[in-house]
Amino acid sequence: MTTPATNAILDVDLLAFERGDAVQRRAVVDGVMRSLRNGFVYTSSDLSEDLLDSAYGLLEQFFTLPVEEKQKSVAAGTHGQTGYTGLLVETAAISDVPDWKEMLNWGDEIPEGHPLQRKYPHRYPRRVLPEAQVPGISAVLAEFHTRVLDLQRRFLRVIAVGIGCHETFFDAMLVNGTTLTRAIHYPAMEQAPGAEHVWAAEHADINLITALPRASARGLQVKMGDAGQEYWVDAIPPDRSVIINTGILLEHVTNGLIPSGIHQVVADPEQPGERYSVVQFAHPTPWTIMAPVPTCITPEHPQRFAPIEAGDRLDEVIYEINLVEDARRIAD
Repeated sequence: MTTPATNAILDVDLLAFERGDAVQRRAVVDGVMRSLRNGFVYTSSDLSEDLLDSAYGLLEQFFTLPVEEKQKSVAAGTHGQTGYTGLLVETAAISDVPDWKEMLNWGDEIPEGHPLQRKYPHRYPRRVLPEAQVPGISAVLAEFHTRVLDLQRRFLRVIAVGIGCHETFFDAMLVNGTTLTRAIHYPAMEQAPGAEHVWAAEHADINLITALPRASARGLQVKMGDAGQEYWVDAIPPDRSVIINTGILLEHVTNGLIPSGIHQVVADPEQPGERYSVVQFAHPTPWTIMAPVPTCITPEHPQRFAPIEAGDRLDEVIYEINLVEDARRIAD
């Protein structure tokens, strides 16, 4: 069942939180907390439209290359954390049918010998991008990653205030975190190998929050409602707004006060053809202990989750979604 996205996903103004008075800040926090009951919210941003245009243009050049050229950017053994991931690989944890999408992944690099790199080498691979095939793409995508991560860090400050923590509660977690940016190409559905395939099956993200600045076509849907009365809402943000959704780690640290945003990506019959989007998953450092904060634990809402290291939870989900090359849950 699909229902129009009326006021189910609210539109807030991050810049009003940062520049406004106490009343304006409180209004933004209240709007975010109300909207995140379903795991999604729209926000204004100051991301450069020129940067988005450049990034999407270069990425389209990459994804239209022959398969053998794209395969040159595969980074074996990195579990989809950098480089190219081909079609029919990533699989939602609740599904046995691979998603109909291909991806290019990148993040920040940290110095060799850094304690995080030494302890978690598989979490910090060297960046693999198709510079030889698409000259100039590396610098643009690096800038894209930096700017969107800055936006996510700032938006997490709204959430920190909303859960009763200091505004900078999440800041240190993101310094040298394993934040991942992912460009996704969803080919036209008529090219899919079978009717059982969808662009991306129902799932929740593993991270704190996810930002989606732009998509070339509709298709993102959000699960709303309660058990037994659930329905899907089309996520259609206002022009130049960014979609923010919550992940498993934020649900964990808020003791379920903010649930993971459950979503899927399905082709819109009114917009046939392919779809491009670029999302960024804000991850804490892998050694961060994710435990429910005291402000989210009450007699009426007792502690639901035990503490867990962020990297361990991420590894578990990466296996579940079929990205561990030598331990595929779903065979090729």
